[in-house]
Amino acid sequence: MRRRTTSCDHRHDRGAALLEFVLVLPILVLLVFGVVEFGRGYSARSTIVAAAREGARVAAVGTGDPVAAVRASAAHVNEVAINVNVSPSPCVPGDPVTVTLTYDHDYSIPLYGEGTWTINESAVMRCEG
Repeated sequence: MRRRTTSCDHRHDRGAALLEFVLVLPILVLLVFGVVEFGRGYSARSTIVAAAREGARVAAVGTGDPVAAVRASAAHVNEVAINVNVSPSPCVPGDPVTVTLTYDHDYSIPLYGEGTWTINESAVMRCEG
């Protein structure tokens, strides 16, 4: 025999689906925004790595200011917030020059909170004469 469904049965199903959605929604929001913030952080790290290499190249070749080169090549982050350390300065031909960068990347994830990731990168190149 077949069971007849009434409108009352469908209302219970809709209520259960709504309850499941309400329980899963915060986890889904946390996951989606977490992935977005991870992508932003990874992009900032890639930019900082490239900026460190550019600063080391400029310092090794001696064609300009390595700090200005770092700030100019870091277009996707707040270049003012990058701390740059060049050693030795000036560069001695044949010796290595090291450019070290520190950058604080701020993140905000709903239902989790806000914070700062500190990105530290360095690049080393041999000075040319």
